[in-house]
Amino acid sequence: MKYGQSAMPMRLPFFYGWVVVSVSFVTMAVAVNARTAFSLLYSPILDEFGWERGVTAGAFAIGFFVATGATPLFGMMMDRWGPRVVIPVAALSAVVGFVLTTWIQTPLGLFMSFGLFVIAGSVGMSYIGHSMFLPNWFVSKRGLAVGIAFSGVGAGSITLLPLAQVIIESYGWRAACLALAGAVAVVVIPLNMIFQRRQPSDIGLEPDGGGRREKDGSVSAPVDNIVDSVWANTEWTLGKAFRTGRFWWLCSGYFCGLFAWYSVLVHQTRYLTDIGFGATEAAFALGLVGAFGVAGQIGLGALSDRIGREWAWSISCVGFVLCYLALIMLADGPSRFGLYVMVMAQGGLGYGLASMFGAIPAELFAGRRFATIFSVTAASANVGAGVGPWFTGAIFDATGSYYHAFVLSLVLSVVSAGCIWMAAPRKVRLVAGQAARREALLHSASSGTLRR
Repeated sequence: MKYGQSAMPMRLPFFYGWVVVSVSFVTMAVAVNARTAFSLLYSPILDEFGWERGVTAGAFAIGFFVATGATPLFGMMMDRWGPRVVIPVAALSAVVGFVLTTWIQTPLGLFMSFGLFVIAGSVGMSYIGHSMFLPNWFVSKRGLAVGIAFSGVGAGSITLLPLAQVIIESYGWRAACLALAGAVAVVVIPLNMIFQRRQPSDIGLEPDGGGRREKDGSVSAPVDNIVDSVWANTEWTLGKAFRTGRFWWLCSGYFCGLFAWYSVLVHQTRYLTDIGFGATEAAFALGLVGAFGVAGQIGLGALSDRIGREWAWSISCVGFVLCYLALIMLADGPSRFGLYVMVMAQGGLGYGLASMFGAIPAELFAGRRFATIFSVTAASANVGAGVGPWFTGAIFDATGSYYHAFVLSLVLSVVSAGCIWMAAPRKVRLVAGQAARREALLHSASSGTLRR
């Protein structure tokens, strides 16, 4: 019997799985965009204190480095207490961090407040935290469900980021920090304490798509998606995962992918203003990236359920390649066409990575210790997300240009796609579309043999 299955089928969660997705959607809309707002705070902080770009962006790096150590702790907490505890604790950390940021006077103060409390704390309530439990709720529509939940980031960016920019321009960046703290406290903490659950069995349910409901009301067995039964039936622990090549290919792919993602996320607003775009237009572009991310995360999440995670991850990486090519071309001067290419490629394709972030490890290392194992693979993503913005800023400080940093991120996007192909989740479990096609082929071949 595989993890998450029971000898006697329990009733299907006709709606509760989607309640979990809805709460995650709203949480992500606030939590991730509160963190992303650092891209808007970055310029006024630079202007007020006159610090170097690499030093200032270091707050983002410090936060993700600390998160690297904290992520396994979040994973163990998730395995034991679930999202009803983990997400509110992470949200409280972010609230404290935003308030403390309003008092900073030195780079160290920024590192401790925004880096330590906001960035590191936000890990438990953003992509990584939700990826620890959302895959447990779905089988055949896993990519779609996670994509919908994570598309909340795009929906929130349309309103939250422009609003934050208005507050910055009208009342200053400190007022924006307090507003973001209030949004996290009022929305994220109560919703997750009330509604979230770690897995369906916590409330007597089966995963959505874990079986098919027939006309008589019975639940049939799900389509078999196992390719490597020995691997799939292994009771995975962190120690066992460490000893596999797939684990390290996955970590490498996550490091490279998040390096490319967060390098542009942190620096694009300042870069756009440097080359001649207005501050409001640059902030709008950042929000528009998130808006296109809604389509990217839902669309590529659903597509990955049909064609496989490797293909969909590669398409997302192509999005970041196109994004960086557009940014490099924009160095010649402001171009609305180049700006929209960058926005659509980054959001509509690149952000699709998020919908597969938890699905790929779940298909490789599903089991009772999944959150702990996933948290360590996610720690490698944290390192990439932290190193990327800092290294990009350091390259600018050394050369006076973003060109070499953008080329590096472009190359790492390609490397990330290659690493996921080497991790090969398709060789352990097929996604729903692949499994259905395999079953149809086997049925067709069986029928042909019987006729002969």
